[in-house]
Amino acid sequence: MKLTLIGGGGVRAPLFALSTLKRADQIHLDELCLMDIDAPKLAIIGQLCQVIARRMGSDVRITITTDPRTAISGADYVVTSIRVGGDEGRVLDERVALRHGVLGQETTGPGGFAMALRSIPAILEYARLIDELAPGAWMFNFTNPAGLVAQALHDAGFERAVGICDGANLAQHAVATWMQVPMSAVRTEVYGLNHLSWARRAWINGDNVLPKLLQSDAFINATELRVFEPALVRAFGEWLNEYLFYYYYAERAVASIQHDERTRGEEIVAINAKLLADLAAIDIDQEPERALKIYHAANARRSATYMHYARTDALDMERADEQDYGSVDIGDEGEGYAGVALDIIEAFESQEPVHIALNVPNAGAIACMRPDDVVEVSCIVDRHGIHPLPVGAVPESQELLMRTVKHYERLTVEAIRTHSRDTAVMALMAHPLVMSYSRARTLVDEYLQAHAPYVGDWH
Repeated sequence: MKLTLIGGGGVRAPLFALSTLKRADQIHLDELCLMDIDAPKLAIIGQLCQVIARRMGSDVRITITTDPRTAISGADYVVTSIRVGGDEGRVLDERVALRHGVLGQETTGPGGFAMALRSIPAILEYARLIDELAPGAWMFNFTNPAGLVAQALHDAGFERAVGICDGANLAQHAVATWMQVPMSAVRTEVYGLNHLSWARRAWINGDNVLPKLLQSDAFINATELRVFEPALVRAFGEWLNEYLFYYYYAERAVASIQHDERTRGEEIVAINAKLLADLAAIDIDQEPERALKIYHAANARRSATYMHYARTDALDMERADEQDYGSVDIGDEGEGYAGVALDIIEAFESQEPVHIALNVPNAGAIACMRPDDVVEVSCIVDRHGIHPLPVGAVPESQELLMRTVKHYERLTVEAIRTHSRDTAVMALMAHPLVMSYSRARTLVDEYLQAHAPYVGDWH
């Protein structure tokens, strides 16, 4: 079996390779192909992945290519994790938004809109290649904004495409860890959209344990829920996706991000540049342990300030730069999005179904959403496919927010398909974090100009 990672030169690729090689026997993996258009970066990251394979004594072939046709030909599964415009594009997205007093986060609001302008055309082209060169393959998209990209894929007729996000399953992870049970012992009911979802139940042996856990400040403060005040969590009585912070604390988020000397994108540019320079300065094959230590230190530094403005336990950027991240072994970071993709593949390839939250067409699962709306929802995955689980009606406040953001998503996909500036303005105006025609018009114009090499001509 061949698994291809489009975006194989990304800094998360070694973690993806590690997780994949650990499960190689379960998924019958013969070849892991890493593809990226950035040849120098791919050479460094690919070499690091091969070091990991040798260290594990794996028989899986790790191949490296800059040619998408070579990468996709013969693939059984394709994971897409790309960043069109590179890290510098992210910085532009953030700075444009912040200049106009709105959120500069890369997946939510204006930043997510700008990323979609660049991501969707590229992902659709990869999907067309998959249809041509590997027509039976499944595509798992992690490229952000993952839910919006998945909507574009399904609107364009690509049915064997799934949006994946590790954040969709954090409630299941948190409950399993707190209750000291395996992940497979927890069943959660997740509903919403990508980076805009809730979990209202978490069953262990038929008992919904979530209400009791949400009454515990200790549980809240030990999990991703710590970005919210306990009173807010208990007012909802549900697990809140951490990205809801940008909606429920909108003005605080913008003010905190503006207060930082560097945006998150600028921070990532510096971290990634140092990582690649440090790895290029050594012989990775001759000093594999040193290479892995460099890689781990960069990942640890990156994680140290994730959503630091929302977390009381996080370091600010300056203090994080001064820390010694030691020599903790690679892999302690967890499986991330690789785990979601591999869980699906295992379910397809075995007799054991998997309970997991994915971004798929609603198909009647959530009562207030259209059948063809891509939603983030709990699913059962087995050898016969992916089956969204019925959720039914949801609370009105969640429904209204979901429907508003989905309206924005539909308009955004249509704007990108038709290259219509007017539709793009209407889309961004509809987003709850913009809600202004004049601001949306300015943002659209500046994003189209800033990213002209990637988005082409609009009318």
